[in-house]
Amino acid sequence: MTDQRIVEWICEKYHGLAGDLNERTRRRWAAVEAVSLGRGGISAVCAATGMARTTVRRGIRELDHPTSGAATRQRRPGGGRQRAEAWQPGLKRALERLVEPTSRGDPQSPLRWTCKSTRRLAAELTAQGYAVTRTTVRRLLKQAGYSLQANRKTREGANHPDRDQQFRHINRRVQAQRRHGQPAISVDTKKKETVGNLKNPGQTWRPKGQPTEVEVHDFPDPRRGKAVPYGVYDLRHHEAWVSVGISSDTAEFAAASIRHWWRELGQWRYPRAQRLLITADSGGSNGNRNRLWKWELQQLSDHLGLEIEVCHLPPGTSKWNKIEHQLFCHVTRNWQGQPLESYEIVVNLIGSTTTDTGLTVYARLDGRKYDKGRKVTEEEFASINLRPAKFKGDWNYVIRPRRRD
Repeated sequence: MTDQRIVEWICEKYHGLAGDLNERTRRRWAAVEAVSLGRGGISAVCAATGMARTTVRRGIRELDHPTSGAATRQRRPGGGRQRAEAWQPGLKRALERLVEPTSRGDPQSPLRWTCKSTRRLAAELTAQGYAVTRTTVRRLLKQAGYSLQANRKTREGANHPDRDQQFRHINRRVQAQRRHGQPAISVDTKKKETVGNLKNPGQTWRPKGQPTEVEVHDFPDPRRGKAVPYGVYDLRHHEAWVSVGISSDTAEFAAASIRHWWRELGQWRYPRAQRLLITADSGGSNGNRNRLWKWELQQLSDHLGLEIEVCHLPPGTSKWNKIEHQLFCHVTRNWQGQPLESYEIVVNLIGSTTTDTGLTVYARLDGRKYDKGRKVTEEEFASINLRPAKFKGDWNYVIRPRRRD
């Protein structure tokens, strides 16, 4: 039985008996439960009942000496020290004003711009004239329905009116490609990683007391640069190609990565391919407004002799891109706690990423220099053989190979 299940089990029993127990029998019952559980029993009982550890320990001592005066003494109803909020009526309201100043009409709260730890909250309440400890603050917060919580990424900005229709369109196009045995891929750039003996978030197994030693400061070394992983995920075969760049994340680099995937994997997986479907975000090097992206896709289409269909995810929905949760999250987990000291280590860690569902990843270093700021002239852009789709042509379009003279 898990620790959480034990606590829940004790809590159920306690609430079933609490109405029939007085102070002494409640204390003794808690002691019996703690002793029966063995190591960690006191903590479990305290978590389930809300009793203090001193109370449970006192009950255990009474079990060992049942005839002592303390074991037979019983306070009259209402006896004992009252809780802080009972004799300080304004305590709860003062605490709420500190925790949620804007919702409690107190925008000038002294703790509005500070970390609201129980210790700091108790210190501020004491300064206001209340007698309170951080333990009491923690208890009052839990009673009021508060708990320690982290931020949650849920707000994606204003939803585009065609968002749902675009997702349905992408799904239909991917299914159509699969039915006809044609390739469909998801592409994106992973976060740039600074190369060097620097701290990498996460933990890894090491001999006790011998963590991997890294630099104290995380300042990037301009001589080593940054690694730019661009991924191509095959939606049918559950495998991926990652080109690790050494310069900039540009549309030229994105198209080159797709070309590498096709040369190394795609042409062998789809020997009868006629059209390649690419699903991509609406921003970055493969954004729908990036003129260089479309120009480079035209060069790729001419080179491969394939029609290239592109479906962009609606703005603000990049986290729904398949490659994010089918590839990049596993890469991050695979190299957690590992300093990325060189490009070779980055490539090897990416290429060794696997999952229980059979993900296979191929990685290669792209040592070519890709310059930022490259422009596409009006004449070049006009020469692109681009056919917008009937639905949202700015998000969905096909680029066909141009005729060679």
